[in-house]
Amino acid sequence: MAEIERPDMENLPASVRAYIEALEAELAALKARRKVTPQSQREKPTPMSAQAETSPADLPEEPTTVSVITVSQAGVAKRTPRHLYIRQRRGGMGVFDLDTAGDDPPAFLLIADVNQSLVLLTDQGRAFRVPVHELPETPVRARGTSLVARFNLSPGEQLALAFPDPGAPYVALLTRRGYVLWFAGHLFGEKLLAGTVLYDVAKFSPPAAACGSRGDEDLFVATRSGLAIRFASRMVPARGCLGIRLGRDDEAVAIAAVREEDTLFLLGADGRGAMRMVSGFRANKSPGAAGKMAMKTKRLAGVVVADQEDDIFIISRLSKVIRFSAAELLPKAEAVQGVSCMALRADEAVAVAVSGTSRK
Repeated sequence: MAEIERPDMENLPASVRAYIEALEAELAALKARRKVTPQSQREKPTPMSAQAETSPADLPEEPTTVSVITVSQAGVAKRTPRHLYIRQRRGGMGVFDLDTAGDDPPAFLLIADVNQSLVLLTDQGRAFRVPVHELPETPVRARGTSLVARFNLSPGEQLALAFPDPGAPYVALLTRRGYVLWFAGHLFGEKLLAGTVLYDVAKFSPPAAACGSRGDEDLFVATRSGLAIRFASRMVPARGCLGIRLGRDDEAVAIAAVREEDTLFLLGADGRGAMRMVSGFRANKSPGAAGKMAMKTKRLAGVVVADQEDDIFIISRLSKVIRFSAAELLPKAEAVQGVSCMALRADEAVAVAVSGTSRK
């Protein structure tokens, strides 16, 4: 068969180019796998020695009740079983996921069991709860359903944050201006009244991120510019306090409960990521100070606690999702620029989530 010359695609819309490039990447991967083993050997049983050399990251995952939930800015969401997302190598193109309108890109990426519930916070500080099992189960590429249509939102009120109920004793909430608020975990449980106002948004600013905590860890707070601060969670008073002092035009974007032995995955909007050892990031004596460089990036998209046994999921603005093993990244003690984790063209990474497959 004659080789077809690739036409010039510069004048095509960015979303069309990204789709074509994703198909090309999948085709190239299929061709590469076919070249590895000659046709005459494909039907022969695989020797035990060869089976032992297969990486666990390359093996299909057993069916699970854990789901990957993607949510758009307007609150359109879908739920897909985690095992339907095939692991790729770091730096791949990913696969197309949530099918939404062009003016409603993905904003949140969540990993939750079917028995858990999602907590939704609006830009007015109101809280809602949605059981995961109430979301219809769909294939990887599918349209979603509105999470917020069932609730009576005020005119102009918008979804600001979505996260799985951590079921932890406490929940630390980070606001966009860098304030940290401390809540008892049961407030987000089954008895949560829809529309409960959690705090004064006019005083502290809308919510940016949240994490569960046992109450004895440190809190790691990061900003859009890649700066971060670490301090003991016990230093946050019941009424809340300033967690990190922000520079001009900066914004708080991520919070995580960490221990000295933990590692963090930091993701830049350019698709580059880095594993950072918590032990290499010195803790402050108190919250409210200016941040130190956590990752060299123009724009930080997210931070999650991850270890070498975990899988990392990233979603882009064009709704592509990639899944790869955290073991592909070498943990660093110092701030680095990161390495390519997702190939992006006319696109950017918007959210990250981590899933411990060995735990469920």
